[in-house]
Amino acid sequence: MSHPSGDARRDRAPAPRAVRAIMRQTGWRRLGLAWLAGALGALAMPPYGLLPALAVSLTVAVWLQDGAVADRPPMRRAWLGFLIGWAWGFGYLTAGLWWLGQAFLVEADEFLWALPLGVVGLPFALGLFYGAGFGVAGALWSRGPARIAALALGLGAAEWLRGHLFTGFPWDTLGMALAQNLWLMQGGAIVGLYGLTVLAVLICAAPATLAAGGHSGSRLGPSVAAGLLLVGMALYGAARLGPPDPVVPGVRLRLVQPNLPQDAKFRPENRADIVDRYIELSQRPVAAGEPEPTHIVWPESAFPFLIQRDPDALSKVAAGLKPGQHLITGAARAEEPLPGERLRYFNAVMVIGPDGTISDSYDKVHLVPFGEYLPAPLDAALRALGLRQFVAIPGGFSAGTLATQRILTVPGLPPVAATICYEAIFPHAILPAAAVSVPRPAGLILNVTNDAWFGDTPGPRQHLAQARLRAVEEGLPLVRDANTGISAVIDPHGRIVARTALDQETWLDADLPARLVGGTLYGQLGDAAFALMLAACLGGVAIARRHG
Repeated sequence: MSHPSGDARRDRAPAPRAVRAIMRQTGWRRLGLAWLAGALGALAMPPYGLLPALAVSLTVAVWLQDGAVADRPPMRRAWLGFLIGWAWGFGYLTAGLWWLGQAFLVEADEFLWALPLGVVGLPFALGLFYGAGFGVAGALWSRGPARIAALALGLGAAEWLRGHLFTGFPWDTLGMALAQNLWLMQGGAIVGLYGLTVLAVLICAAPATLAAGGHSGSRLGPSVAAGLLLVGMALYGAARLGPPDPVVPGVRLRLVQPNLPQDAKFRPENRADIVDRYIELSQRPVAAGEPEPTHIVWPESAFPFLIQRDPDALSKVAAGLKPGQHLITGAARAEEPLPGERLRYFNAVMVIGPDGTISDSYDKVHLVPFGEYLPAPLDAALRALGLRQFVAIPGGFSAGTLATQRILTVPGLPPVAATICYEAIFPHAILPAAAVSVPRPAGLILNVTNDAWFGDTPGPRQHLAQARLRAVEEGLPLVRDANTGISAVIDPHGRIVARTALDQETWLDADLPARLVGGTLYGQLGDAAFALMLAACLGGVAIARRHG
């Protein structure tokens, strides 16, 4: 009969008392603590950006998993891991997405009843993705440092699935914990948002091994490696930034931020006042010595009517443009139906010239479920109950198709990759697939949005931060115009060149930064590096288990 070595006995040394207390939690107490740990982790998201909060959050989650899965068969470990992960994700998203409730208060007489569904129901359901991630990690769990790689594997895959399944909702993805720091976000140019998620988990969960007992190497190694990884990312980012990016000659942008309250914005009786307000802001004099704007940008759904069908309004808008100026604006668009079909509406971006001609347009592809349309399986049932989507368009918006998604042509500008509202939060979905290798690749990302639904909450700030990362990933400048803010011009390295404050009626004049010559690795290969990172985590777990 063999006896364990001294090192093996030390590896089984008890953890500190506080850690053991966490590990011993069972039942509802375990799930409650997981929920609280997840809620704490939300402080790592914008606008707070407290990375240590995610480290504490994931460290507690690892200790809960340690206590739950010890000496259990793989399927039992997977199930207990799923429960811990679901509770953790439920808490994380409840604390991170509470501001969604603000949208239900805009038309409270009609939507207040549904507020719990958005504030509690959505995090409850999306927590299942985190449950799946922790469940995979639980099935692969071990006593040593490899369990951190198992968690990074599970959560990385879960976040990718959350961003793709059921139309996708990659809001407050864990990688955003690293993507708020200008130096750290540069890694997105290689691995993208989901690769940053894997790195965030590896870095922030590593401190859990400090209290694992055993010799100093097994305790300190993961945290030292995590620290070196964080420092390496920062050094790479600092080196990548370099001098300010050049600007596109002959282009001067004016972003108009009208700050229209949502409850008044879509009332047709306000049409004349709204158009006058836009035109007046667009014609404000420039600062002394500054060039006149060549391009005016108005936000998403600028008009509470179909401007394409209102020649008088279109003429009025055109008359407000100076010779040579062009307007890029969000606007609802209608398409004549085929016989027997209803009129189809699209959430669009239009290019209007000084002669009043709409020269090009883009239809939003990625619509917001329940906000812009009712999902097909529920559509008929919900309408039978007298319910509708938030935006009061008969039948809801129709989506543009990926087959017709294309680059906007705007006279005087490089090719424009248009995005509307939350389309900007989807990694590697900014450009049509065919646009990567065309002779004139996209020269900027345009994001028009209306965040008035969410008031002065973290929502608009999170939206800006996520759109900003798209600029880094694709190596393209970002021009973002928001009804109530935050409007901004961002260079292809993620540096904010100019921005407005939230909830202000204002305008922003700025030059257009040039695209990054040669693009980025992520822009060319998408999530290939992320897939390799998952494979590396799986390989590390397999090797550790073989030698365990």
